[in-house]
Amino acid sequence: MRRILTIDDDTNTTDWMRVILRASKIKCHLTSVTNGRQAFRLLNSQPFDLCILEYALPDMTGVQFCTLMRQMGCRVPMMFFSAMNRTVDREKAAAAGANAYLAKPEDLAIFSETVARLLNGANPGVFSPRAVPLAQAA
Repeated sequence: MRRILTIDDDTNTTDWMRVILRASKIKCHLTSVTNGRQAFRLLNSQPFDLCILEYALPDMTGVQFCTLMRQMGCRVPMMFFSAMNRTVDREKAAAAGANAYLAKPEDLAIFSETVARLLNGANPGVFSPRAVPLAQAA
């Protein structure tokens, strides 16, 4: 079963993702956290096939999180699913190494399609960080 890590402080969004993925018959297990520090710990210790994150997190931005993970060698696909939908937000996410950027709720129709596409290209696994600059991530 594919493993997806969701990072969003809005639990309604995570619940909604579960419903959409179940309805789309995408067999996966969602693990949900509400901030970047929790996500960092999980990605450092467990295998995930995809990370779905919000742009605005309580302890850092999704862009900061994505940048940190890519700098540390993490190859898990990163998909933004956010209400932040300005061109500059999308550009920053792409520059940070995001694989996809969907807007809430406008891109709901292609949510499961994008998840399936990213999962089909994923190589799951635990990444081994070169360093642990967790203090910098705060």
